[in-house]
Amino acid sequence: MARNVNEVVSIARRYERFAATEAHGISSVYEALALTVADSAEMLEFLAALPCERQQPNLFFAAIRKVAGTPHDGNALEVAVRAHSDRIKEVMLLRTTQTNEPARCAVLLPALARLRQPLALIEVGASAGLCLLPDRYGYDYGRCQIDGPSSTSLPCPAFPCIASDGTPLPRVLPLVKWRCGLDLNPLDVACATDMAWLETLVWPGQEQRAKRLREAIVVAQADPPKVYRGDLLSGLPNIARLAPKDAQLVVFHTAVLGYVASKSDRDAFASTVRQTGAVWISNEAPDVFPEFAQSAPPHLQAPDTSCLPSMGSLSRGPPRTGNQSTGLRASFRKPMSASGPGCVKTRPSQARSE
Repeated sequence: MARNVNEVVSIARRYERFAATEAHGISSVYEALALTVADSAEMLEFLAALPCERQQPNLFFAAIRKVAGTPHDGNALEVAVRAHSDRIKEVMLLRTTQTNEPARCAVLLPALARLRQPLALIEVGASAGLCLLPDRYGYDYGRCQIDGPSSTSLPCPAFPCIASDGTPLPRVLPLVKWRCGLDLNPLDVACATDMAWLETLVWPGQEQRAKRLREAIVVAQADPPKVYRGDLLSGLPNIARLAPKDAQLVVFHTAVLGYVASKSDRDAFASTVRQTGAVWISNEAPDVFPEFAQSAPPHLQAPDTSCLPSMGSLSRGPPRTGNQSTGLRASFRKPMSASGPGCVKTRPSQARSE
């Protein structure tokens, strides 16, 4: 059945943007596939039949790879969709792009290390909870390396991260006393199907990233963090009440609130976080909370980056006034040289956010 022309054109433009601004220089396979979709009436009709929130390139390509393997070119993609359309649609309606990128911990670590220890961590949009384990990984910032914990014999991934000279890099791992996650649809690190889906979300050509993901999963399986199923508005207060009173409460999230379309809902979440009394680390695109991004230094306000403002007042310890930026920056697009004071960037092969 023919779809609304404007809707089809909108999907085509979305895939063109994905090819040009996200896949280009990162994954030649996804760049080529996205351009094929943008120019294929058949593929656009397939996507237009799905709910808008299920039309994103990452979900479409991951579903194809799960069902039929990775297509080597645009023609193979079209053949795969024709042959397995029902199954691909089923996966796209069942799954979401719950990319659980543990390398994001390299960007969070400088902020966490500056807080009063020990920490009680709550991650919103935690997926399988791999980012709740910043104290169980190693890090390589170039001028500073931090080894993973010596108390385990498990293979420990070491995440590379580019940092400017002005970034206050830690020398030791943070002390985490308690950790808990919240997600609408948590993934289980003990479930082989869930973990296979996480790996499918890693783009073709990012073999080292996939290797580090597998190592992080093994680390998590040894002592899995608790991730509760729930909505970020209604679930957060209940989880915050479980945190130990003698630890610094921290609420953090990465590339999550961009999926919350309503500004009123994002504002309500901000209010909810403040009411917990936690330190709030928000690793999001500047337009998610533009009023906070405006208080960041100019070099942290670029639209293709994610700033990490640390906001709110401490519930235990000296109060903070206003919204304070940690001066950190994460780039989830193309590699670029770090510049400006207090700048941290993760290579896109380790920290793609979608």
